[in-house]
Amino acid sequence: MPRIYIETYGCQMNVSDSELILGVLGRNGYTPTDDPSVADVILVNTCAVRDHAEQKVLSRMGELKRFKQPTAVLGVVGCMAQRLGPRLLERVPQVDLVVGPDGYRGLPELIARVRGGERAADVEFRRWEHYEDVPPVRNTPISAFVTVQRGCDYRCTFCIVPMTRGPERSRMLDDVVREVTDLAHSGTTEVTLLGQTVNSYDDGAHDFADLLRAVGAVAGLRRLRFTSPYPTDFSERVITAMAETAAVCEHVHLPVQSGSSRVLKRMLRRYDRARYLEVVASLRRAIPAIALTTDIIVGFPGETEADFQETLSLVDAVAFDDAYTFKYSPREGTPATRLKDAVPDDVAGERLERLVAAVRAVARRKNVALVGSTHEVLVEGRAKRGDFLQGRTRTNKVALIGGGPDAWIGQYRDVRLTGTTGSTFTAVPLGRGQELAVVG
Repeated sequence: MPRIYIETYGCQMNVSDSELILGVLGRNGYTPTDDPSVADVILVNTCAVRDHAEQKVLSRMGELKRFKQPTAVLGVVGCMAQRLGPRLLERVPQVDLVVGPDGYRGLPELIARVRGGERAADVEFRRWEHYEDVPPVRNTPISAFVTVQRGCDYRCTFCIVPMTRGPERSRMLDDVVREVTDLAHSGTTEVTLLGQTVNSYDDGAHDFADLLRAVGAVAGLRRLRFTSPYPTDFSERVITAMAETAAVCEHVHLPVQSGSSRVLKRMLRRYDRARYLEVVASLRRAIPAIALTTDIIVGFPGETEADFQETLSLVDAVAFDDAYTFKYSPREGTPATRLKDAVPDDVAGERLERLVAAVRAVARRKNVALVGSTHEVLVEGRAKRGDFLQGRTRTNKVALIGGGPDAWIGQYRDVRLTGTTGSTFTAVPLGRGQELAVVG
């Protein structure tokens, strides 16, 4: 049987898309392999949000060429493939195949064309494509990503996603519920709903509040997560549904990008600082125990030291549990590249260092306050290091359980946090005395 090797870079959506690709090719007799040297098809599923991610992929393609068998196909799929299209075939001679996120259904035919001597590309947007008939091949039965929305209609000046993912479209609610029901029947107890701006979900008859209630009511589902939402799409209906649906976890990843209203306006975000803080307050009133994480960009064109100080003060005011922090990365074709007042790289780098220090200080204060509290942990599998099992709390803290048996995998355990070193907790499972570390 032919073998498929996939490397995945970027967001959870790319992870979900790699599972779709395995499903598409699995129907044509392909089996997954972790060894590129024995693969008949080698695919790299790519991110295009920052230049660094693309450069990493280009470097990796040169490395993978060494593993490629004479008859094997080497392809680039995903957002970088969509952005560059056939230009990627010209730029990287070793690449045989370039396919965007809406073209995975055609992979078997495209691979056949490559084997016939062509170099093939498909980067057409297909507004109807949700891959409803393709069963994804997932790595674990415990937790699953379920894509409910594809594409984005927002036009943030720094963002390449509308150009790589196409226009926004949502799956039908009944189709999503059917997929989650099937997952629950097979033993999956935690699901994460995915979308570019997931809480703007609208299938024409139902909004995101309806979706949360419907999925949360699926028998056997204990935990429901979602990412990534857009701040101003948290309507009163959505927040109420979150608070009233027991399966919805007490964690929201709420991208802010900047704490300065002036910078947010230049980014073409649809909120200012005050509106973002209103959303935070509404979420915390409805769900007092909620954990909030975020994305923040420093060095956006025109950002002054005063603007950056507003970002630092926002970090302290919101008290984020964690943040993904980045220097602004110009992306070809986005409006922000036309702004003239670029921030010098060394200035942006120094601001990033200060931002990371501020985020860590706030997270440490919050984690110290958690010592002595109890949490439910879903044990997900073996950790990558040491003799630990890895689990996760409802507020998205990762847990490492020392010496636990494999029989705990897929189970829920109650633990008490007993100490912290900043981002890491020690804890004991209640009634068992086993020591455990929780990574914040």
